[in-house]
Parts: sequence; C-alpha cells; structure tokens
Amino acid sequence: MSELPEIRPHITEYQFWRVICPDCGKVLWAPVPREILNQFGPKLTALLAYLTVVCRMPRRKMEELLENVFATPISLGSTQKAVEETSTALHPSYQELEQQLPNEGALNGDETGWRGDGMKRWLWVLVARFFVFFTIAKSRSSAVLYQLLGLQFLGILCSDRYSAYIKYHKGRAQFCWAHLKRDLLGLQQFARTTVADRFARDALALHARLFRLWHRFRQGDIDQSQLNLKSIPLEKKFFALAEKHLNCADAEVRTLARLFFDHIDRLFAFTMYPGVEPTNNKAERAIRTAVQWRKTSFGNRSQKGELATARLLTAAGTCKMQQRNILEFLEETIRLHRAGLPTPSLLPQP
Repeated sequence: MSELPEIRPHITEYQFWRVICPDCGKVLWAPVPREILNQFGPKLTALLAYLTVVCRMPRRKMEELLENVFATPISLGSTQKAVEETSTALHPSYQELEQQLPNEGALNGDETGWRGDGMKRWLWVLVARFFVFFTIAKSRSSAVLYQLLGLQFLGILCSDRYSAYIKYHKGRAQFCWAHLKRDLLGLQQFARTTVADRFARDALALHARLFRLWHRFRQGDIDQSQLNLKSIPLEKKFFALAEKHLNCADAEVRTLARLFFDHIDRLFAFTMYPGVEPTNNKAERAIRTAVQWRKTSFGNRSQKGELATARLLTAAGTCKMQQRNILEFLEETIRLHRAGLPTPSLLPQP
C-alpha cells in the first residue's frame, strides 16, 4: 500500500545583526546573502513554475493546492513573481538553444495563434534532434525564420508546406506527408470528377506503399540506403502521375499535381538523410502542450509574460525529449541563479 507522507512547509528564519557606531551613530546591517533574498526557496519556486507549464494550472487553483495540500498560503502576485524569476534564471540556457538552432542538421517547424495583451501573436516551435525551442512573435511571416535561423539555413527544414517556410528556405526540405494524405483523402471524398477520384486513388495507393517502406525502416528491417533505393521507383511513379495531370481541367487535381511535380525532392528527403521523418508530427506534438495551455491561460499580458511562456515551454519540452526531470532541472537552475553561478545547460552533455 502506498501512502503520502505528512506535508509541512520548512520555514527558515534568518537573523542579521545591527551595529551602531558609538562615535558617529551610523547604523550598519549585516549583508543579506543573495540566495535568500526571495520569499520562497528554490524547490517551492520550481514547483510553482512546474504547475504552471507542465500541469497548466490556473493561478487560483495553484493557490488552493499550495494552501490545502502543502500548508503554504500564497498570493497571486507571489506565484507570478516565482514564474518571472524562473524565466530569468532560464535565460542563459534558452539563449544557448537559440544560438544552436542554425547549426542543426534538421528542424521541424510549426506555429499556432497566441494572445499577447489582447493583441494577436504567434507561438512558433522548432524541434531539433535533442531539444525543442519556442518563441512568441508578432508575425507569422518568414521574418521570424530569418531572425532565428539567419539568412540561410543549411540544414533540412521540415514543415507542413506553409508559405513562410517555402519563401524562407530554398534548400533541402521535407514536406509533411500526413498533411498531403489529408488533402488526397479530401479530394477523394469530395471528388467532383472521375479524374479527381482516380488521381486521389492512385496517389493514395503509392502513399501506402511508401509508408510500408518507412515502417520497415523504423522496425530495422532495412537501412537508410535500402530505404532510399527501394523508394526511387515510387518517386518516379509519383512524378509521372503528377506530370500526367499538370494540365488537368480539375483545379484541385492540378494543384496537387503541381506540388508533386515541383517539389518531389522535398517529399522524399526523408529517404536520403538520416534523422528526417516523412511527417511533421514532431513539431505538432510539441506544440500541442502549448495549445492546451492557451485554452486555460488566454495568453499573456506583457512582453515579459511572453518571454516566460516561451522559456518555460522550451525547458519543459526539452527535458521531456531528453528524459530529464523537469522539476529537478528548474530547482537546480533557480538555486544556481540565486547564487550567481552558471546555470545548467539544456543541450545534451557529452
């Protein structure tokens, strides 16, 4: 039988001597160490940040939990200060990940709507091999990618075919097959012409064969070179199917045919380059937590709050990916920040 221990807060009282000079009457106080200037210790501060970003708990519910379960009354302002302090402590590790983004071999990107002080914002996520990076921007344009990745990203950018990614990145890329499959299924379901139904049926049959190869690769039955070699005939068939329908009278068929014809290399990059997947599920899974948080928090009210949101989401997503304990990481980060020491990195250590 499992049982919880009795939970009582541990309160430490600090006393500092005051000295009065007998000659001039000047009062001198003993200096207060930096690490005890805050009202709450590193563990409690980290817990408040954890409840915010991982549990997505509203402030009022957090107050009730702290008072009823941990016997620690707390105000709304105190919870906000704890989150802001955690954000400040995370700044070095967050900045380190931002500087690492342009050096990654492959990135998956996605974005979703956000609210900032009543104004429209966009929450962007970029998923690398070993970390997740979030940022909140005023724009959904390619300017955000220029800011984060530089004038030219040398790696492989994986996306859902949103125009900002296509406009920014002219190099190697991977378009999401899951989005493309939904387009083909929609075309087949609502086909208005026989040619549209036939095109969708043929493309979906090739798609199924392609993903059977991908699953064999994931299971270890074939290696990367075999995946590439076996996918070449399918790539040629997709290209031939597209070329045949470039001038089709059906506009939807013509659009999808043009996609296959113009971007065939961006649909088969996953067969050639290790670490690249045929779908954008990495980014979509990462951003799902943020979407759930948005539904309960209704966004931010200041730029400082937007920074805190991006940093907390980045730390939580990265720790989950690396199978690190996010609560322990936050506690250590806050403790070292208060002591004026270098905080831990979110990059995997050798």
